[in-house]
Amino acid sequence: SLISAVLSERLQDKTYNPESTATWTKEIADEIKSRLKSELELPRYKFVVQVVIGEQRGEGVRMGCRCFWDSDTDGYAEDTYRNDSLFCVAAAFGSYLY
Repeated sequence: SLISAVLSERLQDKTYNPESTATWTKEIADEIKSRLKSELELPRYKFVVQVVIGEQRGEGVRMGCRCFWDSDTDGYAEDTYRNDSLFCVAAAFGSYLY
């Protein structure tokens, strides 16, 4: 998937660094949003992308979301990435503009 490709490209050689993760999350979210717009060519959609990066310590993490939208036109996709040092969860929401 598009999200998986971006996460792998951006994080495969990275080691968790708390000072860098704020920049990485912004860059990854921007790239996912940009690629969604250019590759899917859905001009009437607004995209919201959320990215979380944390240190891999062998502990579990749970995330959830709730949305109020039109299930006929709006959608959601997510993917995760892990290596020995970090984990990343990215979620993209697409909402159709009437």
